[in-house]
Amino acid sequence: MAINLYKTSTPSTRNGTVDSQVKSTPRNNLIYGQHHCGKGRNARGIITAGHRGGGHKRLYRKIDFRRNEKDIYGRIVTIEYDPNRNAYICLIHYRDGEKRYILHPRGAIIGDTIVSGTEVPIKMGNALPLSAV
Repeated sequence: MAINLYKTSTPSTRNGTVDSQVKSTPRNNLIYGQHHCGKGRNARGIITAGHRGGGHKRLYRKIDFRRNEKDIYGRIVTIEYDPNRNAYICLIHYRDGEKRYILHPRGAIIGDTIVSGTEVPIKMGNALPLSAV
């Protein structure tokens, strides 16, 4: 993936990088959750833990950990940042029209094809059961 480096103009941009393939807006039908304004407050909204609070609104992405689309090829469309985990996620478009998020396999780029099943080749991004390895 191509990584763009910032020129240092302020202390906040020192050693900063931006990944050019990462898209920021998620698919609306694959996210859920709502803004919880707890942030150290009790039921009346009064701050009870002074050191907690702030932060940006984070919506949860539905990640497909089971990979149960057997023998259907999918294509990596976008690579996105997930604010709820320290990892990137990929949006996969399967040939049957379904769209799902998976964790980004290291080395996978936009346009790669992945598949899960028992008789698939062993390569980065494919999913096999342990009995087939």
